[in-house]
Amino acid sequence: MPIMSRRAFAATLAGAGALAPSLLTQSAFAQSWPARSVTMFVPFPAGASTDVVARFLAEKLRAEFGQGFVIDNRPGAGGNLAAGMVTRATPDGYTLFVSSSGPLATNKLLYKSMNFDPTTDFEPIALIGDVNVVIAVHPSVPAKTLAELIAYGKANPGKLTFGSPGYGLMGHMVGELLQRTAGFTMTHVPYRGSAPLAADVTSGVVNVAIDFLQPYIELAKAGNVRALAVTADARAPQLPEVPTLNESGLPGFNAASWFALVGPKGLPQPVVESLSKAANAWVRSDEGKAQLEKVGMRAIGGGPEAIRKAQASEFAKWAEVVKEAKISLD
Repeated sequence: MPIMSRRAFAATLAGAGALAPSLLTQSAFAQSWPARSVTMFVPFPAGASTDVVARFLAEKLRAEFGQGFVIDNRPGAGGNLAAGMVTRATPDGYTLFVSSSGPLATNKLLYKSMNFDPTTDFEPIALIGDVNVVIAVHPSVPAKTLAELIAYGKANPGKLTFGSPGYGLMGHMVGELLQRTAGFTMTHVPYRGSAPLAADVTSGVVNVAIDFLQPYIELAKAGNVRALAVTADARAPQLPEVPTLNESGLPGFNAASWFALVGPKGLPQPVVESLSKAANAWVRSDEGKAQLEKVGMRAIGGGPEAIRKAQASEFAKWAEVVKEAKISLD
């Protein structure tokens, strides 16, 4: 063997030898993980959609791995409180985070001051699903389609008020994007959650509600509100007769909120792979789909790359809207 070839061969062996301990350590760790309970932080209160999804997932992970997966609800700062705690945790597989797309993406656009970066400080694991936003009106509004609502808004400036579950939340941003895309205006009325908003649109205090789907399913079926459109790229199975925005004349408008499982940056890849496989098996099972549908969600599934693409899509979609509408939560 020529001298240079021997040197190259020796260098290759040396490099492999340097990598081997790391690979062996990760492999050994993955075989012993989890050796104790795993904490899954949720950035919203018990009973919220994110919390319900996290508890469904935790139940399946307990069965899969034979250890406890304990939910720790830490609401605050739009989800940033819990998110920051997770990013500062040791990446040993014993701290995980189940969150909506706010703390994992759009909060970066809304908060000027954040002690973490959602694009670099999390280890993405599994995309779970998304939830439709619905555009619903009080029955007194003379619009049976979204096109009619837009036409009414253009012909009657100042007469439409739209409520959202909170300033800077998804319903608010969808309302701003809708107005800019369709070329009409409504007066925004922010609420403290979906319950008071649903009550007020039912009684006609506000004309329009733009909010996550779940609270309006039974209201729409009973005729207490009229659901005009949903904002994801597919119809909601809970209200299959309600068209998407694309079907309503606004092509390319997809504004669902998604949910994902992540951990602190640096999680051992064998642990990431094991968790992603288990989470996706649940999401894509008939049981998982049915459980998610109960809380108004659509099962999607996907691994780390799917989460990265979802994050990039959120930034591209909302950056200009947030800037033009001057939405800030600081």
